[in-house]
Amino acid sequence: MLHKQKPGALRCAVSGALAGVANGLFGAGGGMILVPLLTRWAGLEDRHAFATAISIILPLCLVSLAVYARQGALTVAWPYLVGGFAGGLLGGWLLRRIPVNWLHRALGLVILYGGLRLLLGQ
Repeated sequence: MLHKQKPGALRCAVSGALAGVANGLFGAGGGMILVPLLTRWAGLEDRHAFATAISIILPLCLVSLAVYARQGALTVAWPYLVGGFAGGLLGGWLLRRIPVNWLHRALGLVILYGGLRLLLGQ
C-alpha cells in the first residue's frame, strides 16, 4: 500500500509548490519539506515518501539549475557532480536497506544540524 489515505490534488500541488519555493530560494531543502508533507499531509507511507521526494526534487532541481545557470552561478559546481552522482547511487541503494525509523532520525539530524548552523551563524 502506497497511501495511508488518498491525497487530494490540491494537497499534492501545495506540497510540490512548497518544495519548489524552498528549492528555488535555498538551492536545496525541498526534500526536507516534502517528506513530512508527503507522510503526514498527503498520506504516503514513509519509504514511498522518501522515494517520491527524490523523484519530485529532480525536476525541481533542474528548474533551479536553469535559473542559476542563466545567472552564471554554476562554474564552481561542476567538480561536485561526480561525487554527487556517486552519493545519489549509494543513497538509492541504501534506501531499501535502512529501517524507516532510522531514515526519519537521519533526516531529522540533518535538518537539526543545518538549522543550528544557520541560527548560530557558522
